[in-house]
Amino acid sequence: MKSRWVALAFIAIAQLMIALDATIVSIALPSAQAALGASDADRQWVVTAYTLAFGGLLLLGGRVADFAGRKRAFLIGLGGFALASVIGGAAPNFTVLVAARAMQGAFAALLAPTALSLLAVSFTQPRERATAFAVYGSIAGSGAAIGLLLGGALTQYLSWRWCLYVNVPIAVIAAVGGSIVLPASSPRIRPKFDVPGVVLATGGLVALVYACTEAVRFGWSSAIGLLGASLVLLALFLAREARTANPLLPLRILADRNRGATYLTVALSIAGMFGAFLFLTYYLQVVLRYTPFQAGLAFLPMTVASQAGSWLIASRLMPYVPPRALMAPGAAVAAAGMALLTQLNVDSAYLTLVMPAEVLLGLGISCVMVPAFSIATQRVDPREVGVASATVNTAQQIGGSLGTALLNTIAISATAGYVGARAAAIVHGFSAATAWGVAILVLGALVAGILINAPRPTQKGG
Repeated sequence: MKSRWVALAFIAIAQLMIALDATIVSIALPSAQAALGASDADRQWVVTAYTLAFGGLLLLGGRVADFAGRKRAFLIGLGGFALASVIGGAAPNFTVLVAARAMQGAFAALLAPTALSLLAVSFTQPRERATAFAVYGSIAGSGAAIGLLLGGALTQYLSWRWCLYVNVPIAVIAAVGGSIVLPASSPRIRPKFDVPGVVLATGGLVALVYACTEAVRFGWSSAIGLLGASLVLLALFLAREARTANPLLPLRILADRNRGATYLTVALSIAGMFGAFLFLTYYLQVVLRYTPFQAGLAFLPMTVASQAGSWLIASRLMPYVPPRALMAPGAAVAAAGMALLTQLNVDSAYLTLVMPAEVLLGLGISCVMVPAFSIATQRVDPREVGVASATVNTAQQIGGSLGTALLNTIAISATAGYVGARAAAIVHGFSAATAWGVAILVLGALVAGILINAPRPTQKGG
């Protein structure tokens, strides 16, 4: 009994490392660029290399975890991530830094679904499951904000390199603890991978994520070819999976109404939330002239609200209400937070506008993510929990990439068309884009409310 909760602590530490890395390097990017002499055009590769490898290899990572054994995959993922972090922190030039970030993404693609699948198979009772997924969901919902705070502090008071080195002690703690308390799982005897499926899925997801990064840099017109290639590759992947004997992604996982709707809700919610991170980061540092540490500190209310939503609302209500009773209102509350951000102007007060918006976003998204992680891995064959976990992580990656690209493109276009001072034009662009963010989150609320019909966990079949 106690060993499962101790194991949860080390699984949570590993998930925190992954969640932190989504933003901790971003806030250090200006310093890293100056130190290594990278151009403005190339600097985005520090972020892109990670997201491409992470998003493109998630399904493969989930399948490897199912075949190789979860404990073994967990420890390999931690070791590889730590090694990549050391290489990146010590990078003598920009090329090595980008390569290390791609390596981090590849091992994160193994570690993320493994951590979630360990949770799913360890906690099956409704109340215990609610608590365990509250831990996981609170980290997923607040990790990005914590990353901004920690990244700002490390960059300002130590060095940008510590934004990578910091992963090493975290990984060591998780690995040592995990090696002691995690139960050993037997690898599957049949280690046959759907190699064509791996190529098609990885190619399709990489093309999709890369198309999003190109759209951020040059507009959607530059990404049409990549988007088309992604759709073709993913369509071929689905056709392949329907016929092969050993699919990378068994289509029954997607065909389940509640899982499919959950994946879509997660993608939409993360798409809206990442827009807020992007705009607030620039608003605080460029318009309000906050230092990196001050900007990170300004995200603290979102982190606190996310924790409160996970522990005081989601984990307490999950055993007693249907999942959509949490997820649909949660997405609606997050939409209300985004709606507040449409009122931004050059001299908006942080305490009366930005902070309330952050609180609503943190509360809302946590109430979406905690039950979403649980539904995504419920009633799945134990031999396929890894790939089910990878699929919800893929939904997060795709949602974040598409949302950032879409909202950033809208913001840039609105800024370019605004006649006035530069700061006012930037804020106008942010306000225009956040209005679309509201629409995305409202759509997420509708999907959760209409399509998810899973009963409360204490009911039969829950």
